[in-house]
Amino acid sequence: MINTNEVLKKYGLKLTKTLGQNFLTDINIIKKIVETGEVSSSDLVLEIGPGIGAMTAEIAKRAGKVVAVEIDKNLMPALQENLEEFPNVSIVNQDIMKADIKELIDGWIGPKKVISNLPYYITTPIIMMLLETDIAWDILVFMVQKEVAFRLAAVPSTKDYSAISVAVRYYSDPKLAFTVSRNCFIPKPDVDSAVVKLKRRDLECVRDINKELFFRIVKASFSHRRKTLLNSLGSQDWLEGGKERLRNVLVKLGIKEAVRAEELTIEDFARLCRELAK
Repeated sequence: MINTNEVLKKYGLKLTKTLGQNFLTDINIIKKIVETGEVSSSDLVLEIGPGIGAMTAEIAKRAGKVVAVEIDKNLMPALQENLEEFPNVSIVNQDIMKADIKELIDGWIGPKKVISNLPYYITTPIIMMLLETDIAWDILVFMVQKEVAFRLAAVPSTKDYSAISVAVRYYSDPKLAFTVSRNCFIPKPDVDSAVVKLKRRDLECVRDINKELFFRIVKASFSHRRKTLLNSLGSQDWLEGGKERLRNVLVKLGIKEAVRAEELTIEDFARLCRELAK
C-alpha cells in the first residue's frame, strides 16, 4: 500500500482545495471499491483523479487495462513512480471534462468500466457527462459526498429523491454500496463519503420519448419541491396549454392532481412526457 504522507513529503506536494484533493488511505476501503466494480482481466477501467495512485494500483492488479486521468500535473512524477510496475496502466494528464474519452479507450473490445473517487466540486457534471456519452459503460462506481450519493440512489417518495435521481435512473440502475468515514482520507474532509454503483441499462419506458422534453419536464417539476406538479410544471411559460392542459393529462394518466414531483417514478415522467409531446 502506498504511504500517502511519505509520498507527499518526498515530492513536496501540497494538496489543492480547489481541485477537491482528498486522498483515500484505507486499503480495505480501496479494495472494497474495486470489488464493487466487479473488475476482471477482461475489463478496461477509466479512473478519474487517481491522485498518487493508491486505488489505481489495486485496480491494475485485476483489470486488463487502466486509463488514469489526472488534472494536476504536479502529481505526475509520483503517479509514474508509484505505478511503474504496472504496464497495463496509462496515465493521462488532462481535465476529464475536456478529454477525448473515446480516443483514450479506443481499440478496447472488452467491457468498459469507470471507478473513481470524484472531487466533490464537480461530481454531478462528471457523472452526467459519462452517462450521456454513447460509450457503452458496463458499470460505473463513484465515491462521492454522502448526501450526494443518497440523492443519486434515491427512490420516489423519499426526501433525497430529486431531478438528479431521475436523471441517473434514465441511464442506469443505481445502488448505494456503502458509506466511508471522513477519517479515511488525507486531508480529512468536512463530510463523510459514500460509494454508489451504477449499472448501465437501456430502459424500455424512455426509448420512444423526446429526451430534451423529458429532462425539461423533470427539471421544472422539481424546481419547487413543496409545490404540487400542477403549480411547478403547470406554471412554465413553455408548456403549451399551461395548468389546465396538465390537469387533463394527469387525469388521463390516472395521476392525482395534488401529486408532487417526488412521488413520480421515472415511468410516470416518461408517460407524462409522451402525453405532453402530443
